[in-house]
Amino acid sequence: VPIYGGQPIGRQIDALRRGCHVVVATPGRALDHIRKNTLELDGIAMVVLDEADEMLDMGFAEDLEAILEATPKERQTVLFSATMPPRIDAIARRHQRNPVRVTIERSTTQSGTSPLVKQTAYLIPRHHKAAALGRILDIEAPEAAIVFCRTRGEVDQLTETLNGRGYRAEALHGGMDQEQRDRVMGRVRAGTADLLIATDVAARGLDIDHLTHVVNYDVPSAPESYVHRIGRVGRAGRAGVAITLAEPREQRQLQNIERLTKQKIPFEKVPSVDALRARQMELTTETMREALATDGLEHFASVLRELSSEFSVEQIALAAIKLAHNAEQSTMDEVEIPDLSQPREQRDRRDPRERFDRSDRNDRSSRFGRDERPDHGGRFERGGRGRGGPAMAKLYVGLGRKAGIRPQDLVGAIANESGISGRDIGDIKVSDQFSIVEVPGDDVDNILRSMKHASIRGKKANIRRYRDER
Repeated sequence: VPIYGGQPIGRQIDALRRGCHVVVATPGRALDHIRKNTLELDGIAMVVLDEADEMLDMGFAEDLEAILEATPKERQTVLFSATMPPRIDAIARRHQRNPVRVTIERSTTQSGTSPLVKQTAYLIPRHHKAAALGRILDIEAPEAAIVFCRTRGEVDQLTETLNGRGYRAEALHGGMDQEQRDRVMGRVRAGTADLLIATDVAARGLDIDHLTHVVNYDVPSAPESYVHRIGRVGRAGRAGVAITLAEPREQRQLQNIERLTKQKIPFEKVPSVDALRARQMELTTETMREALATDGLEHFASVLRELSSEFSVEQIALAAIKLAHNAEQSTMDEVEIPDLSQPREQRDRRDPRERFDRSDRNDRSSRFGRDERPDHGGRFERGGRGRGGPAMAKLYVGLGRKAGIRPQDLVGAIANESGISGRDIGDIKVSDQFSIVEVPGDDVDNILRSMKHASIRGKKANIRRYRDER
């Protein structure tokens, strides 16, 4: 009998009263039944905690303790966990007698063979991530994919963006009730949806048989979360692909994941517009081959005969291919996405507008120049900046000293989001309630657009052009 929140509890009570051999429950709803005396545990012979580490991460520690305390002392307790943090050992010591630890070794890749799960990462400026994801998915052409996001808002926004690109995407997050979630999962499992855009919490425990790709739209802050996410592909000997979109500031988190998994995650270059167009033509060719192999083409013979009196067969064929191509492939105007996959030294030589690397944040001499010094007002004199250089403009940022904002926070956020070099940013003045930042005049519109949904030190900032009031 399945027992979980969001489903009428009366229906569950009726099923329990009829009797059953196994109850599969979420911790919260199981406790509801225990308190109502509708889930009798006297005859329980075995308790299984599946994905125990995940349930602890979700804050179910007290609920799990209460459930285990309510079960008979004479029972078998089994814990399944993808990772083995100390808190799992603590539960084992309290609730298991002479436990046996069974570790399933990670499958090793034989020389000359490919791993079941191909892991790749792309280094992408934040304001290009949605476009980059769409392009990568166009190239990969997954049968079914889960895209993990950090927030509900990001899930809804990305779902809308990908649907606009022609994908059949469905959102899944904690703001949806159980009936909505069931409908979404029904469409994914039936194959009427290609992409599931989800938060970690909403997607926990999901198992989709035909899943081929997992995408981390953001690098998970906890390396264990990465292990759980990509573990949804490559099951039962099936191959899969795990893709991570990383911003420059997230490279350290990616290194933490590599240390935990003991696997290198290689960076790849975002496909170019030419590569995308070539891939789209390949897919159109495959579509036409499949159509030519089907029956029933004779039903359209009258259309061919009528058009043949005005056009050549080649022209008719090309028009049909164009219709098929436009129906299946995105016709959006594409722009090249900056390539950040190369080592920074190479990017510095090739492009003076390289992205600011936060790992340099503590090295003021390399970031700002030796003659830079803050005065009592929080202003930084930028080594002769603005004299003889490009025209500068001022931006108003609605966060200041009382919000914990420092000049380096403003430089880091603007450089990372907009793609301009941190060295191109001019004078900065941080007041109690707001800050004023000088930026190259030619980059103002790009910066305002890039920072529209950005946050600084976790806080949303109102950013606009600054007009001196004299």
